[in-house]
Amino acid sequence: MKIVLKISLTLVLFLIAFSCNKKPEVAEVKEEQRQRVEMITDRGTLVIELYNETPLHRDNFIKLANDKAYDSLLFHRVIEKFMIQGGDPDSKIAQATDTLGNGGLDYTVAAEFNPNLFHKKGVLAAARDGNLKRASSSMQFYIVQGKVFNDSLLDRAEVRINNWLAEHYFKNDPANKPLIDSLQKAIDNENMEQYTLYNDSISNLAGRYKNFEVYTIPQAHREIYKTVGGTPHLDQNYTVYGEVVEGFEVIDSIAAVPTGAFDRPVTDVRIISVKVL
Repeated sequence: MKIVLKISLTLVLFLIAFSCNKKPEVAEVKEEQRQRVEMITDRGTLVIELYNETPLHRDNFIKLANDKAYDSLLFHRVIEKFMIQGGDPDSKIAQATDTLGNGGLDYTVAAEFNPNLFHKKGVLAAARDGNLKRASSSMQFYIVQGKVFNDSLLDRAEVRINNWLAEHYFKNDPANKPLIDSLQKAIDNENMEQYTLYNDSISNLAGRYKNFEVYTIPQAHREIYKTVGGTPHLDQNYTVYGEVVEGFEVIDSIAAVPTGAFDRPVTDVRIISVKVL
């Protein structure tokens, strides 16, 4: 009996020692791989990664690429040190005198704002009109070139961001619906005088609106804006959903082309194809 007890005690002590020395298992957390797309233009090739944090925009862009919806379209609006914009389906067979920028499919994509996604150089973002929900165009996009900022300019950009946010939340406040409805009626009736009157009133009242969370540009974003550059005043107002990872020189090349009326390049800059990799 003494021998059995001694052996049992030894076994227990061995198991305790083994369990103490065994390293705890750590579950591996794998970051979801980003989908890449290749955009071939007549100025060179861009490789773009689509953000998983914006799944609606990611999936919409992939579908359009697979449908070859972007093939042969133009970069119809180009502003150096700001951005290059494309994706208007009307641009495929546009004449030199045509006004572009209003084309698209019969749906919009719900806004997907993320505090970690911002307008640094090279990001892909969605164009939109002035709709109350800030929903994105079904097709039109822009790629940021931007410029390098200092702290003073970033402070001014921050004010601009919050002015837009104030206007957005003011317009969506139920208490202000009668005024917004009057503005829309003026638009529908093409009454420019009434439109100007209501729009000015909204701008003035929105400037004093405080019922929203004021946005502060994070320090990490500021450092990138001060080194890599971008267009910070668009943050949290337009959906960012991807970034260029190869071909930054192509962005600069397109942004530098001569432009005419409505910032349209004098010589067409065409997207040859967009392919999911």
